[in-house]
Formats: sequence, structure tokens, C-alpha cells
Amino acid sequence: MPGRYAFALYELARDQKAVPSVETELAKFSAILDANPDLQRLVRSPVFTSDEQTKAISAVLAKAGIGGVAANFLKLLAKNRRLFAVADMIKAFRAIAAKERGEVVAEVASANPLTDAQTADLKSTLQGFVTKQALGRDIDIHSKVDPSLLGGIVVKVGSRMIDSSLKTKLSTLKVAMKGTG
Repeated sequence: MPGRYAFALYELARDQKAVPSVETELAKFSAILDANPDLQRLVRSPVFTSDEQTKAISAVLAKAGIGGVAANFLKLLAKNRRLFAVADMIKAFRAIAAKERGEVVAEVASANPLTDAQTADLKSTLQGFVTKQALGRDIDIHSKVDPSLLGGIVVKVGSRMIDSSLKTKLSTLKVAMKGTG
């Protein structure tokens, strides 16, 4: 379902020559959603009615200055009780837009925000991987902070995932130690 909605939104945005603005607005909404546990509850909970979700989303969009095609899309999701899948729809839309531009999306999770230098180094390293694998021309990094990783980084490019997080290393060590006792 997220892919169908994302593709329909992409086609509409493309027809209206608004793909970059829709992508920007969706990224802004996604950041708001990630930072607000109350909004996450509203989006995921079946307890709220369609009208309640629509009113709340409309207020959030107005306060954030999100309008146009992206706002109409988000309001439609609320009206049709599909907000629970909005994060996956946004992710799918961004992937479709990146693919159309010839880019490869790398989803990066780190325990702390990456500096500009770290992002540039990571992009350079991943660019070599992408070129070698003939996956695309350019790489677009979507990063998020996940304090539960404790340290390190998790990178996902397409179906490949590189997990060098401290959390995973500690889990592996724990499993290995259980086997020795």
C-alpha cells in the first residue's frame, strides 16, 4: 500500500512540476513526526477518528507552513485513515524521486548527529561502492539519530545493510559469551 500511494503522489507531483517542493515538504513533515511522540500516537492510534486526525494534521501543517500537494496528500491520508503508514509512504516517495533522478538513497542511522565532514566522508565512501555496483550516478544520504545504537553507524543502501553499531557488537559478544559458559 505505501508504494501505491507514493507512486500516485509522485505522478501527481511530476505532472504539476512540483516534485522537489513535495519532497521538501514531506521531509519537513517527517522530521516533525520523528521529533513529536504525541503526533506519532495520533498517526498510529486507531482510537482517533478520521475527523480528529484530519483536524490535528491540518493544524500541524498550518503551523509548519506545509502546503500545496504535500499538505493535500497528508490530509487525504488522514481522511482515509491511512496515516499509520505515512512514514513508509514518505520513504517510498523519496526513493521513487531519487531513482528518477538517477540517485541511490542511503539510509543512515547513527547514535549522534553526523557532522558535515563525516557526512562528506561517508558519501565519498558510499559513492565508490555505488559506482562499483553500478547502482546509480549519485548518492543521497538520509540520516537520522538513533541513541539506542550507543555508538557507530548503520547504513542501508538498497537491500544491503552495513551495521557497525556498538549495540550490535555488544549483542554479538553477549551471544558468543553465552555459548562459552
